[in-house]
Amino acid sequence: MARHDGRKPAQLRPVSIIRRFTRFAPGSVLIKCGETHVLCTAMWQEGVPPWRSGRGSGWVTAEYDMLPGATPDRRRRNRQRVDGRTQEIQRLIGRSLRAVVDLDLLGENSILLDCDVLQADGGTRTASVTGAYVALYDAVKHALREKLIARTPLRDRIAAVSVGRVAGRLLVDLDYAEDSTADVDLNVVMTGAGEFVEVQGTGEGHTFSGEELTRMVGLASRSIRQLFRAQKQALATK
Repeated sequence: MARHDGRKPAQLRPVSIIRRFTRFAPGSVLIKCGETHVLCTAMWQEGVPPWRSGRGSGWVTAEYDMLPGATPDRRRRNRQRVDGRTQEIQRLIGRSLRAVVDLDLLGENSILLDCDVLQADGGTRTASVTGAYVALYDAVKHALREKLIARTPLRDRIAAVSVGRVAGRLLVDLDYAEDSTADVDLNVVMTGAGEFVEVQGTGEGHTFSGEELTRMVGLASRSIRQLFRAQKQALATK
């Protein structure tokens, strides 16, 4: 039985990764996962947070937000205080990218990732992770060209996808209509080597079995491999 948008249960939304979307950031990517559109930029900065100073090691961190017009009702900007959801998501993005970076090879320098949701239709955090990796890749290439670092600190690639149980069916890459009615929601972040950085699972008023968890992780793994191919294809363009 097809989903409301015609997809099969294990089918991703159409994915588009557009590099060099803005002019000044060395890594700049617009990622589109269906109707979810996220601008991901990566910029180099000399120095590290004070608590890392003196170690000879670098840092990779992320900020995430939704623009006011990203949803049907205008969302207020996070100006004075970052709300809990936003903080949780940007921490997820940061630790996901750090999982594939050798921080010692950065020296005492930082790469700052910004993920701004232009249009939200579910899966904004997973799209941010997937797009931010491509922006990070380009920022690293820039740093190598400028001789800011001697060799690449990237150890692997990273991508993420959501899986959920909606009306008794396990579905991959939920859009908002599906996510808002899901009994179970799972976000999976995986490296190219097939290792997991994050498996965030929540029962929304319902529980789920170990067998369902195994099936959901399996569905996510297969979908993330498709996202790796989309990343590779985007990075193959000049």
